[in-house]
Amino acid sequence: MLLGVKLQLCLWISADALTVRGPLSTSNALLKKGAHPRGAALSMSGMWGSGLEFGKGLFTRYRGFDAFMAPFPDEDREMYPEMFRLPDGVYEVALERPLGIAFEERDDGRGVVVDYLVEGGNAEASGVIQSGDILIATTAVKVIGAKWEVRLIPVLELGFDTIMSAIGSNEPKWLQPVNGKYLVYLQFQRPKDADPEEVKRHLEFFTPPSDSSWVR
Repeated sequence: MLLGVKLQLCLWISADALTVRGPLSTSNALLKKGAHPRGAALSMSGMWGSGLEFGKGLFTRYRGFDAFMAPFPDEDREMYPEMFRLPDGVYEVALERPLGIAFEERDDGRGVVVDYLVEGGNAEASGVIQSGDILIATTAVKVIGAKWEVRLIPVLELGFDTIMSAIGSNEPKWLQPVNGKYLVYLQFQRPKDADPEEVKRHLEFFTPPSDSSWVR
């Protein structure tokens, strides 16, 4: 464990410093769209736009798992009901910044785990997040010229600094307020309750394909 690598997310940081303008992924494994048959069956035209289509469509402003899955037809829900729920041991929270979470790099240098919650902070107030929970995905903002997207991005294979930059890119100027709040959406895995393979399949659905603007 790299004990010195921690960051307490309780300060506002410059959007210019943290807005994700280049490729987010640092792993070839993350760049390839998973061959998961359920994910392929649910893939909709325009889910990942590139070129002139970047920033357009139903999926470019993530506002929670249920809202993201809402455009899919009822027949998909009947055929693939497991795709329309979070895996066991996985939960999603929407928090205002500062989050009030101290993250620590995982033992293998990929991904981050919750070290502790800041007393009185937004994470503690959620009543859900616990020390030891693993961050598996976060919303991030990518800007190309005058266009931008807010996507849920898997982070299990990313390094500490890249993950912190992704979280920090959620500046209010890029977000649509929800009841007056500018929210960061985070998905966590509770290790003792989650099946790693099921979590992996879940994340494949949100992994940018190799021809996406997010990985170039």
